[in-house]
Amino acid sequence: MKSLKRITSVFSLLFVLSAPAQVLNKSWKSITEISDENWFASDEAKAIAENVLLYQRNIGGWPKNIEMQKPLSAVEKQQLLDLKSDLHNITTDNGATYQEMIFLSKMYNKAPDERYKKAFLLGLDYILEAQYDNGGWPQFYPLKKGYYTHITFNDDSMVNILNVLKEIMNETDYFSIKPSEETRKKVEMAFYKGIDCIVKTQYKQNGVLTAWCAQHDENTLEPAKARAYELPSLSGKESAKIVLLLMSLENPSPEVILAVNSAYAWFAKVQINGLREERIYNEKHKIIDKKMISDPEASPIWARFMELDTNVPFFCDRDGVKKATIAEIGAERRNGYAWYTNEPKEVMKKYDRWRNKVATELIEKKK
Repeated sequence: MKSLKRITSVFSLLFVLSAPAQVLNKSWKSITEISDENWFASDEAKAIAENVLLYQRNIGGWPKNIEMQKPLSAVEKQQLLDLKSDLHNITTDNGATYQEMIFLSKMYNKAPDERYKKAFLLGLDYILEAQYDNGGWPQFYPLKKGYYTHITFNDDSMVNILNVLKEIMNETDYFSIKPSEETRKKVEMAFYKGIDCIVKTQYKQNGVLTAWCAQHDENTLEPAKARAYELPSLSGKESAKIVLLLMSLENPSPEVILAVNSAYAWFAKVQINGLREERIYNEKHKIIDKKMISDPEASPIWARFMELDTNVPFFCDRDGVKKATIAEIGAERRNGYAWYTNEPKEVMKKYDRWRNKVATELIEKKK
């Protein structure tokens, strides 16, 4: 019995010692999504929160692709303090800013440090300040020259922002930090300006509304080019989250209803059947090749990029030359980019229920 207790104690100690390492080995995104609320009261979470506060710039936003949980040296901490007033490379791309706001909200819920609240609200002010008058958001703010000034749906950047604003506008319990009523009204105005921008940027193909490009020109609202291999196109990926956001709206306007119905019809029209992606990995589980295989049992997929006027899928290498298949582009871009997606399946799955709900609401309004 004593031996058993001793073994149990050893395993318990090993678990405690390994727990921090397990969290530190997670991605920053997955840490912000930890479901155990009590973890956000831990010393480990508080240490990470100190990093989050350090990385925030005075304007309110954060740089992207930072593993916030990585321990910082004294020199690195001083470098971040020196960068506080720097206005370069602050963004909402790749989850930046909104993920930090989510983390700080969870921290404040379990460890109500006023610094977390202040940083969260400063992040919210940053988002509001970054919005264009037409309702869209650039990839970087302050503006960074190049395609970064385009209205950015790429990687769900603008949808992520609008989902944050929607929770705050509706005064849900998603965020533990509540802004003033004055700010909440600004959030509501910004949200609906964003929805209006989405409706106005939906691409009309031969007179018929379809979907969205990953980025749109901030002045003309037309589909726009980003990187060399990201040409003006209709996006099978980014358009999915846009439609799901529109479907989440209570009492949608006739314009929103038309946008959803049109996008659904387009998704149904352009879905690809009988084709699946096969990935080949090396010993380090890194993708070394992708191939598209004929498979009559395969679930529907959608191309990332489709021609604006024909819906024909295309693929590009870094030379920007369109190809008909991923087999025709080099290994670096073929294996290092998501050329196909199944994200629209959620739209297809939820559409009938949404349509019936909207139809019922319209009937009730007429009574």
